[in-house]
Amino acid sequence: MPVKQGSVELLQHPASKELLQSTIPARLAYVWTDSTPRVIPIWFHWNGREFVLGTPSKAPKLKALVKNPKVALTIDDNTFPHKVLLVRGTARLEPVRGIVPEYALAAVRYFGEQQGKAWVAQLESMIQDMVRITITPEWVGLLDFQTRFPSALPL
Repeated sequence: MPVKQGSVELLQHPASKELLQSTIPARLAYVWTDSTPRVIPIWFHWNGREFVLGTPSKAPKLKALVKNPKVALTIDDNTFPHKVLLVRGTARLEPVRGIVPEYALAAVRYFGEQQGKAWVAQLESMIQDMVRITITPEWVGLLDFQTRFPSALPL
């Protein structure tokens, strides 16, 4: 029997594993302090248990995440048939002196070894600290448009 939408077991699906290693930014959805929704592109690192994001300590989104840490994260691709990984969870914030280590790993994944390390070195010269945002998946959905379709389709 296929794994149902909502199960964190979906993170083990081959399509999920592919998206977790992709170089397409995730989209992080959260609620702003005025209760309106926001969605931003953001680099991510998957460590096998949680998503780790890094952001400068002065990033406006941190104010909103402190007020309401419930978030959604989407990772998708650009080729047909599209694959979409949908995650819901609660953001935990941790101040970090210097660069968040997982952010540096993401930079290498997104840019390649040389350019990723150069980006991190440049960022180190611009900021002194970051915030490590971790999101442990509480609900996971997966669409691959081959075997897993949106619930609105009568398949």
